[in-house]
Amino acid sequence: MDFDLVVRNGTVVTASDIWESCDIGVKDGTIVAVGPRLPAAPGAQEIDAEGAFITPGGVDAHVHLSQFYEGTVGVDIDHSIITNGVVPDPENFVGDTFDTGTRSAVAGGTTTVITFASQMKKDESIIAVVEDYHKLAKDQSYCDYAFHVIITNPTPQIVEGEFPRMVDEYGITSVKLYMTYKPLRLLDYQILDVMYSARKLGITTMVHAENADVIDWMTQHLEQKLMTQPYHHGTSRPPIVEAEATNRVICLAELMDTPILLVHISGGPATKHIRDAQTRLLPIYGETCPQYMFLLADSMRKGDFEGAKCVCSPPIREDKSDQDAIWAGVKNGTFTIVSSDHAPSKFNHQNGKQRGLKDGNLPYGKFRLIPNGLPGVETRVPLLFSGGVLSGRISPQKFVEVTSTNPAKLYGLKKKGSIAPGFDADLVIWYPQTKFQPFKLTNEMLHHAVDYTPFEGIEFKNWPRYTIIRGKVVFSHGEVVGEMEYGQYIRREKSLLPGPRDVWLSEWRP
Repeated sequence: MDFDLVVRNGTVVTASDIWESCDIGVKDGTIVAVGPRLPAAPGAQEIDAEGAFITPGGVDAHVHLSQFYEGTVGVDIDHSIITNGVVPDPENFVGDTFDTGTRSAVAGGTTTVITFASQMKKDESIIAVVEDYHKLAKDQSYCDYAFHVIITNPTPQIVEGEFPRMVDEYGITSVKLYMTYKPLRLLDYQILDVMYSARKLGITTMVHAENADVIDWMTQHLEQKLMTQPYHHGTSRPPIVEAEATNRVICLAELMDTPILLVHISGGPATKHIRDAQTRLLPIYGETCPQYMFLLADSMRKGDFEGAKCVCSPPIREDKSDQDAIWAGVKNGTFTIVSSDHAPSKFNHQNGKQRGLKDGNLPYGKFRLIPNGLPGVETRVPLLFSGGVLSGRISPQKFVEVTSTNPAKLYGLKKKGSIAPGFDADLVIWYPQTKFQPFKLTNEMLHHAVDYTPFEGIEFKNWPRYTIIRGKVVFSHGEVVGEMEYGQYIRREKSLLPGPRDVWLSEWRP
């Protein structure tokens, strides 16, 4: 057969099956055959998997790149910065841009990322925001990419006039809403406006669910008691803060009969609300992240302000029962996807985590001023494989389901997320287990632009040996070998998972 690439002798894993001693034939970037002993013409590239696992390329559906604002610490930015594709003031940018972030992604087995074009409170159009974000990404990505849009000002012009354009012209079929952070949050009335339009257009609505008023009240009263260390970021946001908002937005979604995804769920009580809704057959989906599976709140107690490295929202939880609930939710299907929520800020930079030291109560600083978020786009897939599959906590099929197949289905990436004819040849070839030397992670091993990893010191029992995107090797034996311009923008379709049920709570209909 006329293949460009044949991957031989692998243990191929999909969300449903495992096939041993299997070959994969690729032509023009697409998988065209899967089976044993595929014949190949002379000149075809061949890679021997040596019996190791081959999994679909990771799809990370929650990645923040090239975002030049800090909405998590109450910094009011009314209008988006128009960049025309040029990173403003790069010396003072503390996150990852498309080049560094996607370089890091492929080094960890992720072949597609979905990032966020963000509307600011007084932006009167999301089209201009999307256009400018396209310029920042163009020819700057090592992997394929798509966009969500963060909505902070859902005017009638936007939800009625521009949402259809967003879907039809740009292939963007998801939006993200915040119930917290002053510069970003929406009222329930505004959330209903977005849901109303999203239902008509087949848009998936993502929600960051935390009760903003409780957080503000708790933060003010903690500061009065000088309880401002990084650890008390978690004190200000106990699990009930996430659980109340989760239950509330599920109620709004049920009223509107529209599918939603609850992003980065961290605790048992919110997980239970999602599970209960799913048991009632509501189209409610859940996302969690590795930080809630592998870390506990003690990580925020480290001295020398190092606890700030692990400040994110919702916070990493103190009680191991919350961590156990997250793992159970992954195993039993409550969590549809596991994403990184890669939203880093450098630690040793005045505009990064050190911002928390700028306003008194030294040497402890103020958690209120610490930019929220962690790096994790490179470690997500290896953490779940090493700490999930190889530890026996999840099956290889479940690993593929939550890191690749379900993100692709949820967000309408119809050619991503599986190993089968017709799908893009996005593959991760792991090391044969007997030939891999376990190691403890250091930040110097990673490929992002951030000066730390919250997973420092964790032992990894395997790591991607090859990352392949559309039939091309982009990462091999610890080295990024792909070109920055290779990544393509992916226009998405509507979600492939169940949507509205046409079940109503009253005589009202949209």
